[in-house]
Amino acid sequence: MTRSELITRLAAHSHFAQLTAKDDELSVKAILEGMSEALVSGGRLEIHGFGSFALNDSAPRNGRNPMTGETVPVPAKRVPHFTPSKELRERVEPRK
Repeated sequence: MTRSELITRLAAHSHFAQLTAKDDELSVKAILEGMSEALVSGGRLEIHGFGSFALNDSAPRNGRNPMTGETVPVPAKRVPHFTPSKELRERVEPRK
């Protein structure tokens, strides 16, 4: 689902009929911006029933250029990581 699809679904939701399309767009933008800011500041973001977002740190290491076989340094980095909640995992893959 893209951001514009999310805005469209929010606009179609009957509970939010009084909101304009611009209000829906600003709401989605504000939520996503808040989520991004939480991660950028090094925090953890948890949405009950959906999952949590955190940062994983990877140490610097030596990699290999697959074309030449030459060893190249790979710098340390921080990567966002999503862990789905138990409820979401069960909704996606119901137990048989």
